[in-house]
Amino acid sequence: MYAIDDYNYDLPDALIAQQPAARREQSRLLYLNKTSGEVAHLAFSDICDQLDPTDVLVVNNTRVIPGRLMGRKQTGGRVEVLILDYPAGSEAFRLTGDLVFQCLVRASIRPKPGTVLTFDSGVSATVEDFRDGVFTVRFSVDGDFESALSRIGKMPLPPYIRRSEKEAAPCDDEKTYQTVYAEQRGAIAAPTAGLHFSEALLDRIRQQGVAVAVITLHVGYGTFLPVRVTDIRDHAMHAEYFEVPASAADAINRARAAGGRVIAVGTTSVRTLEWASDETGTIAPGRGQCDLFIYPGYRFKMVDAMITNFHLPKSTLLMLVSAFAGRNRILNAYREAICHRYRFFSYGDAMFIS
Repeated sequence: MYAIDDYNYDLPDALIAQQPAARREQSRLLYLNKTSGEVAHLAFSDICDQLDPTDVLVVNNTRVIPGRLMGRKQTGGRVEVLILDYPAGSEAFRLTGDLVFQCLVRASIRPKPGTVLTFDSGVSATVEDFRDGVFTVRFSVDGDFESALSRIGKMPLPPYIRRSEKEAAPCDDEKTYQTVYAEQRGAIAAPTAGLHFSEALLDRIRQQGVAVAVITLHVGYGTFLPVRVTDIRDHAMHAEYFEVPASAADAINRARAAGGRVIAVGTTSVRTLEWASDETGTIAPGRGQCDLFIYPGYRFKMVDAMITNFHLPKSTLLMLVSAFAGRNRILNAYREAICHRYRFFSYGDAMFIS
């Protein structure tokens, strides 16, 4: 249960989704009963039939920043930079002058400290340090940094999305790699379970009497760091900024008091709710840093059901859903999904676990 190899499975490359569904709610939905292991095959739009009027649906409104920058070194060599540590909160992008960020840098030869990088729109940067696979980079920009990013930044799609120019042409990742309720800027990756919801589907859910509570957790690099230890209990999560508004806390506590279920959309919502709630399953408004690592043996205090995508082998996200539904039941469901040709990972299909 604690060995990293216990969370491995074989996935054909052809099942890694390279593009989103033509319409958000047209994805497929695999239902898993976490008690019996029963599996059913549905369309994502069928999620309405799985919800009760007493339920509260909790979504994460983080917004992905176009923090992938293409530039060149002084030698002319190409370089790709991904900014990792966006500041959180409403003042995050009133930024001017010289700004220091932690970054991933991809180049043919690893840039040394002192290397100058140039980008479009008058943006330049200097590499200051390299430690544990992450670069410290000082950016210089005329004007505010957010405007510069909007001009030259690209959406930081996961590395397993590998598309030719022809395949990428029909995709508008600037829209499809954001949830329809994305609002608070600061994530380096989308909370992908939320990508399946359209405005129309959310309206149907609200019309059923289901409350929709909005929280924030800015998805950071730590969520996707590979687990490099053989015993998963030795893995440490990086902290990510979260915020639970009073309106969300009130809606969640009311639903629980009325006997309704708390249904988390995505592992980011799960981690936030479990981190911010007390031992009685009551949640209070607040903000801070969440570094909760959920793996089998964890006792859930708040979340009754979750909507989630299919996750990478040996990932902390696969460990989280295994803690929620049981490792064997999750791996059996994944085998069923592979057999039925579900689409996996960020642009893939979804699961509803209850």
